[in-house]
Amino acid sequence: MSVSEDSGFDPPTPACVVDARRLLCPMPIIKVDAAIRNLEPDQVVEVRATDPGLEHDLPAWCRVNGHRFLGVRRAGREVVGWVARGE
Repeated sequence: MSVSEDSGFDPPTPACVVDARRLLCPMPIIKVDAAIRNLEPDQVVEVRATDPGLEHDLPAWCRVNGHRFLGVRRAGREVVGWVARGE
């Protein structure tokens, strides 16, 4: 789910933020994977990236790994995404 600034989407409060700006695929997903391992189920990780592929990679990674994709938002050249850790 991609959301715009004016969509009314209220981003969740993250337990941690991953700065993956200026990194190319697959590094943003690798950094999210490392961060989410330290969270409890249902805690949220926010990832900030400049790789536009994150918009498609993050939901696919969540499906494969059992995490809950909460959405992404574009902010200029930056893509911000949210994932809740699965069981």
